[in-house]
Amino acid sequence: MCGIVGFVNYKKDLPEKKNILNNMVSTLSKRGPDENGIYTNNHVALGHSRLIVIDANGGKQPMVQKTSIGEYVIVYNGQIYNTKELKKTLEENGFNFSGYSDTEILLKSYIHYGKDVVNYLNGIFSFAIWNTKTKELFIARDHFGVKPFFYTQFDEGLIFASELKAIFEYPHFEKIVDSQGISELFGIGPAHTPGFTVYKDVFELKPGHFAIFNKDGLHIEEYFKLTSKPHEEDFEETCTHLKYLVEDSIKRQLVSDLPICTFLSGGLDSSIITKFTADYLRENDLGQLDTYSVDYVDNDKNFVKSDFQPNSDNYYIDLMTKWTKTSPHKVLLDTPELATALEDAMIARDVPGMADVDSSLLLFCKEVKKEKTVSIMGECADEVFGGYPWFFREDALKSNTFPWSIAIDERQKLLHPEISNKINLKDYIDFRYNESLANVEILDSDSFETAEKRKISYLTINWFMQTLLDRGDRMTMANGFEIRVPFCDYRLVQYMYNVPWEMKAYNGREKGLLRHIMKDYLPEEVVNRKKSPYPKTHNPTYLNKVKDMLINIMKNTDSPINYLLNRDYILDIINTDGSAFTRPWFGQLMTGPQLMAYLCQVNMWLEKYNPKIEI
Repeated sequence: MCGIVGFVNYKKDLPEKKNILNNMVSTLSKRGPDENGIYTNNHVALGHSRLIVIDANGGKQPMVQKTSIGEYVIVYNGQIYNTKELKKTLEENGFNFSGYSDTEILLKSYIHYGKDVVNYLNGIFSFAIWNTKTKELFIARDHFGVKPFFYTQFDEGLIFASELKAIFEYPHFEKIVDSQGISELFGIGPAHTPGFTVYKDVFELKPGHFAIFNKDGLHIEEYFKLTSKPHEEDFEETCTHLKYLVEDSIKRQLVSDLPICTFLSGGLDSSIITKFTADYLRENDLGQLDTYSVDYVDNDKNFVKSDFQPNSDNYYIDLMTKWTKTSPHKVLLDTPELATALEDAMIARDVPGMADVDSSLLLFCKEVKKEKTVSIMGECADEVFGGYPWFFREDALKSNTFPWSIAIDERQKLLHPEISNKINLKDYIDFRYNESLANVEILDSDSFETAEKRKISYLTINWFMQTLLDRGDRMTMANGFEIRVPFCDYRLVQYMYNVPWEMKAYNGREKGLLRHIMKDYLPEEVVNRKKSPYPKTHNPTYLNKVKDMLINIMKNTDSPINYLLNRDYILDIINTDGSAFTRPWFGQLMTGPQLMAYLCQVNMWLEKYNPKIEI
């Protein structure tokens, strides 16, 4: 995994382009701490910051391939999981290889297939390829946006990067947040509308899209989307097919020159990943698997059972460690660390995010990085297999909005009164919600329940899952650490999207079908364990810490948050320990303490990035 940057300018040959490029690349040094490189030509500048995982010598970037008709130059961030098949086809068509990196295979696949290359890739990726003959830039992003790609256009060309902070390094770039940006940040956030950012005229290439940039401008095309199709397999055939996809997706993602570990919480998803990874390493004489788990000081003493977090992890982690004969490692985080890391977590995103839900992953990966560089994790299973409470709760299903973000009135109230008079968050949220639902095709063969759950599945995969993938990329890559997400394999997601709800929720359980096919692979207690999300701290000292941080911010009436948000409401939130905001800010984890931590992040963002607010 790496960081990529670049710009194309058809009107000027900037004499200082190397300095500009180097400055942009330097902002991504955490994503790629091992080496960096640049390429410049008359109209283009490409930069790369590299984290070495495969083929240290043969995978250097920017990579240049000379042909009889000119040069192709690639900068690439990601991992391709079907390189064996691609390489075999390329060799049959006369291509030779100097190394074994997926970068070389990807570049030569583009030379062979052209823009259709995206239809042959299985992996997580964002990349840009410059064609010196046509003077065109080809860019692409993976099916579900695991790897980021941001861009902005200006009169003379295009700027792109893996992270927003790199774009901000381009000379004279002005960070502006307008009404849409405010609506994204406080109406949709920490999610975002696919293709948009909170910053004016700065976009992301949507997942499942590619684009060509030339002198005629930017032409964007969609190459993948979830498609509704009749499910024609019976229950046993579905189970067999699903077992194959799950195991194949995991095994494909175990390629690495460095030792691979897994994150283990003892939940169903991480246990599946750990089971198959441990078996693979053992069968191929690759040694014992190391697993890593996170917990918080005094969490067991303060744990409170809820619908969203019904039990703690430690018992199940120990159970799975014995079952898989793996080597366990536990990272213990403390309250002050979580609060202190809120600013670093915000900087990793370049916007306020998920508070300590972010900072805890940031700190966890910081510790794991001391021993490992690559991990496989169980993210995305809940979205794909129907694991969240809102798939089952009537209040969420009938909310007529994004079911993980129903506190719309509270969000509106949080805006500064003058801003609130100009921006109606509900109108914006309703527009985005209905716009997204319009893409869902309901089949005549769908039962009523399957049709309703298809809608929720579509929203969850394209919005909520994207938010967690963003979190995963930014928090891990801020440590030069790579994660892989087998449950996000596009073949698996597309297949499960069309499995009828009656099968998907087998026995009336969340992830019922997944549980059923895993009953012979995992301990019964793990198979039947109720879903429990990524662990958060329950230590009351965290509430006290972030509350004190927010109090200190609000003591200064010149704090920038006062000009953007409702000061009186924030004081009410402080005085009630967050309960004045009556529902979670987002999802299932961002309750009182996390909301106050989020407000601290908002002020940090305003101070650090100093965006111009235009409303």
